[in-house]
Amino acid sequence: MFKYLNLIFIFCILNVVTFSQENSENDKRVIITKRISTGKIKLDGLLDEPEWDMVLPAKDFIQRDPIEGAPGTEKTEVSVIYDENNLYIGAMLFDSDPDGILAYQKRRDQSLRTDDRFMWILDTFLDGRTGYFFEVNPAGLMGDGIIIGSESHWGTNKDWNGIWDARVVILPEGWSVEVVIPFRTLNYNPNLETWGINFQRTVRRKNEDVKWAGFQRNKKLTSPIHAGHLSGLKNLTQGKGVELKPYISMSNRQMEMDKGLQKDNLSDLGFDMSMNITSGLKGSLTYNTDFAEAEVDQRRVNLTRFPLRYAEKRGFFLEGAGVYSFSPRNDVMPFFSRRIGLSEGKQIPINYGGRLSGQFGDYEIGMIQAQTKSIESFPGENFTVARVKRALLKQSYFGLVYTDRSTSKGKVDSTTLDQTLYGADLDLKTSEFMGDKNLQFQTFFVFHTAPYNKPDLNLSDISTRGLRLSYPNDIIRTHVSYREFGDMYKPAVGFNRRNGFKRIQPSFSYHPRPEKYEFIRQIEFGIQYEYMTDINNNLLKKETTITPFSIRFESQDEIEFKIVKLIEYLDKPFVIYEDITIPVKEYSSGELQFKFETSEKRMISTELEYQTGDFWTGKKHTLKSQISVKPFSGFNIQTEYEKNQVKLSGNNFNTELYNIELGIYPTPRTAIFSNVQYDNVSNAVGLFAKLQHTIRPGSDFYLVYTHNWMSLSDQIFDFDLKTISKVSSLKINYTLRL
Repeated sequence: MFKYLNLIFIFCILNVVTFSQENSENDKRVIITKRISTGKIKLDGLLDEPEWDMVLPAKDFIQRDPIEGAPGTEKTEVSVIYDENNLYIGAMLFDSDPDGILAYQKRRDQSLRTDDRFMWILDTFLDGRTGYFFEVNPAGLMGDGIIIGSESHWGTNKDWNGIWDARVVILPEGWSVEVVIPFRTLNYNPNLETWGINFQRTVRRKNEDVKWAGFQRNKKLTSPIHAGHLSGLKNLTQGKGVELKPYISMSNRQMEMDKGLQKDNLSDLGFDMSMNITSGLKGSLTYNTDFAEAEVDQRRVNLTRFPLRYAEKRGFFLEGAGVYSFSPRNDVMPFFSRRIGLSEGKQIPINYGGRLSGQFGDYEIGMIQAQTKSIESFPGENFTVARVKRALLKQSYFGLVYTDRSTSKGKVDSTTLDQTLYGADLDLKTSEFMGDKNLQFQTFFVFHTAPYNKPDLNLSDISTRGLRLSYPNDIIRTHVSYREFGDMYKPAVGFNRRNGFKRIQPSFSYHPRPEKYEFIRQIEFGIQYEYMTDINNNLLKKETTITPFSIRFESQDEIEFKIVKLIEYLDKPFVIYEDITIPVKEYSSGELQFKFETSEKRMISTELEYQTGDFWTGKKHTLKSQISVKPFSGFNIQTEYEKNQVKLSGNNFNTELYNIELGIYPTPRTAIFSNVQYDNVSNAVGLFAKLQHTIRPGSDFYLVYTHNWMSLSDQIFDFDLKTISKVSSLKINYTLRL
């Protein structure tokens, strides 16, 4: 049945995509760039060099919000020029009320839902599916990312940090931006004289978004297929294409061990080196890899029986990470980079790592080879990852993935972690369905080798497969998905929350924009259903989620209400808290969810979430709150609090989680960040503090301090604490480009 559904869906989508993508590109907006002499642009944010007058700017920006298709209320002009080594972008963002310009944030890649901002993308292969994302705000904040084409985080991986620079000046007539992007930072096709390019601006006090090309709400900035064209690029150079990044680090570490307090003074040297194999394909090598500057994970309380997934924060694994995105939105992750060099949050030293990433013709390629050191109870291991995507039509691809994990001295038959995995995914999508609508179909299949001690497993036991059809648009959003996860599917270099199930999940939501009520921007009404069985078709779960309303106001304040009805059969008991066990049984429950969020553009903003309802053998009440205070630009205080009040049959308990973050950013290149976390499940208090200064783009100084205590009291404010670890680290890296 599954096979035939696949064939039917693929046939239908191929026909739709083929038809819809017959549209010509005659309506593309175009700007012409010109080459200038090297060294003519002084990066100061002022567009006063005569070279800027050599080209005609991109202008006539059109509203995406609040009035789709209307001219922007504030004039915007963007010019692009280049010299032998760099691309320059100059933008004049006129504003009739310069005192109303909002610019709270200065930390790199910080969310700019608070501020005015100017964003742009570069499609350097003109393929309509990949590219680079950049943004700045009036305070000089710089943000960037790799366009990965998924639906997560605007379709970008914002953990990528390219080497580029920008300066911003606020003027009586608005604010001005001057940007330099070295060609060495980008992968591109040297045979092309035209790149894809697009610009978008936000005037935050009006909550107004304007775009240069593809202004319709169904067309995201990070969908390069809707971008305009930048023409006139000739004889670009990446130099020798060699980049060397050595580092030195020194650490003082104290750890509470069984034999008492252990103290170590450590120093280390290492380097990253990369080289352009072609202008679109880059090879990299890391030796004696150090991640002293990586921030700690945000603590979470887990009241489920399934593992939590934490984000990757290590630079080596973030470069080119977009290619490893596999069948997005299907809860399948055959490669999860935190499996390399991390175990339960503990760092495992990496001897070396090699990486190949980029594009070669119609192929997007990613490869990783790494070896970890043998320490304590962790044996040294070898990791191999390979990923390739073949472009199809305008926006689609077919992909393959391969991973292998083994001990450094060869396969150890007794461990389930020694494993080889193979997978394939197909992503067919168009943004021109019925003119300007999005339509997407995805299917995937992944399997891995069986453990040595279970050789009789069949293919369905050690594999996962599924498909998804979605219609993600502004007014109507709907999808249906089907997934199967085998009983023994457990990718050794991947991540999965649970296995041994079949699941079908349809959803529908309606998002009107009522013109009758001027204070309301958009309303949501929706329903989602989930039906899950085990592999033998025995019921595991039925869940219905109804959204009676979710309102986003013109002020950007939001309010949401949901009703959840759940029937779940627990096939295995599990310990939910300390010695409290949830027994095998069929459970029926209902839950109400309420969420209120004020606009982040306010000096003081808040988010409040409350959930109440049945929970296994009893009841649960959950309160989550977040308060953010931004008294002036470059200063943020954020507090988070979560409390779960659980009343089970014969057992009651409460969990609490506290998180306080402080950010001080004197300039966009200097950051002082710290947070304190506590939860009464681990009863541990953690302090993380980091000073980072960017000497120049690509060269940084870090001073990091972490301190963990065990609370000897049930009350956090008793301050009866015992140190279990503290580490102070100094790290300096420098990027040399040839």
